[in-house]
Amino acid sequence: MSLAILRSRAQFGIDAPLVTIEAHLTGGLPALAIVGLPETAVREARDRVRSALLNSGFEFPARRVTINLAPADLPKEGGRFDLGIALAILVASGQLPTDCLDGYEFIGELGLGGELRPVRGVLPVALQAQRAGARLVLPQANAAEAALAPDLTAYGAEHLLAVCGHLTGNAPLAAAQRAVPLDGACVPDLADVRGQPAARRALEIAAAGGHSLLMLGPPGAGKTMLATRLPGILPPLTEQEALETAAVQSISVGGFDVRHWGQRPVRAPHHTASAAALAGGGTTPRPGEISLAHHGVLFLDELPEFDRQVLEVLREPLESGHISIARAALKAEFPARFQLVAAMNPCPCGYLGDAGGRCRCTPEQVRRYRGRLSGPLLDRIDLHVELPPVAHELLLAQEHAGAEPSAAVRERVQAAQQRQFARSGCLNARLDPAGLRRHARLTESQQQFLARAIGTLGLSARATHRVLRIARTCADLAGSEALDMPHLAEALQYRLLDRRPHSAY
Repeated sequence: MSLAILRSRAQFGIDAPLVTIEAHLTGGLPALAIVGLPETAVREARDRVRSALLNSGFEFPARRVTINLAPADLPKEGGRFDLGIALAILVASGQLPTDCLDGYEFIGELGLGGELRPVRGVLPVALQAQRAGARLVLPQANAAEAALAPDLTAYGAEHLLAVCGHLTGNAPLAAAQRAVPLDGACVPDLADVRGQPAARRALEIAAAGGHSLLMLGPPGAGKTMLATRLPGILPPLTEQEALETAAVQSISVGGFDVRHWGQRPVRAPHHTASAAALAGGGTTPRPGEISLAHHGVLFLDELPEFDRQVLEVLREPLESGHISIARAALKAEFPARFQLVAAMNPCPCGYLGDAGGRCRCTPEQVRRYRGRLSGPLLDRIDLHVELPPVAHELLLAQEHAGAEPSAAVRERVQAAQQRQFARSGCLNARLDPAGLRRHARLTESQQQFLARAIGTLGLSARATHRVLRIARTCADLAGSEALDMPHLAEALQYRLLDRRPHSAY
């Protein structure tokens, strides 16, 4: 048979679309042509495949070989099609049985000696293969990642000869077994934080309702300590959330480490990061920091030091939970359901309002510093909390009585989230206006109180909705189905920061 057809998978955003590899042998001068919109690395497969076949003891057909990667309008990149191309040539030239490819999908890069090398983006391929009911053959180095896909039969191989032995039945490969690490990540404990009861309370509310948080305070007040302890009070990832998180990381530059399975990602990009690094991009779109923080925490320290245009890319993902990267010929969409935690100083020197008089910033300097953050962005951050300096007595004390550990806070957070999912099927931060009206009903006196607060603080409609969502979370933490006045008052105090004049600091 001079024609062979098998299945592989490309990478397109978070998806792994099916690619059919067709090999056709015809008469004429010996040549190997690859068509189907291949990029440079795919075209270079001609030399890799030829050397791998010869060094593995096979014959490379002395005929004209045409490889078609269909569909032709889907860009193909990387060395992931090497294994499929080599097997298609072997079947088309009669060196492998014609029916040995049925029910399989293949992915993997070939070395010149025939060894199989790992590729990126294996987990999305495994998930799509599982949905298609196919078995997957891939490099051994990727087998542990592919085994994370539920109900998938995946075979890892070290060499092209091992794959051929499996397909002919002479030396079957063992199916990859799922091995989930038993030890979780070592997350800092909230008990390490000295003082800052208001900030600890805001962190608990943020965790319980999925809210974004902005902390403002002088250097050394504990902003970074609190942010790094947020994952420790969040509930464990569900199976679906863990798969989504791992799939995004799988297609990133660094790939996915199976030892981090089930751990919430924490991303903390430097303030010199570009908009493409934060949102994602490239000629072939790759996920940025906001997508790599999917179902995790995105911590932006020194928030005003970020370029303003960079921060503006956060606005839509904060609302929608996804981001679309558009290029002239294609458009990729990545999930971005992250929890934003930001920190900033009250002024350029960081000591505005210090009792010792260390701040020498003028009101104009403070205004320009605060003006680096746009109003629409601040409107989208749910909780604003101010951190005072930590008292020296707390820092120097050998024992810190009353410091609540992360485990105790996490229990309350889990209970509050269970109430939210039972009531509305989502966290309070994601309630739409209709759901907010159903689950955050106000009495007449509460409506009047909120109307006065809106007029006094000049809150926008978006900020008002955020106040109601926060109040709903406060009620859930208290185990109350009805919103009480204390819940509403507490929610309003987390919107005062961005409205307070600079002279008040």
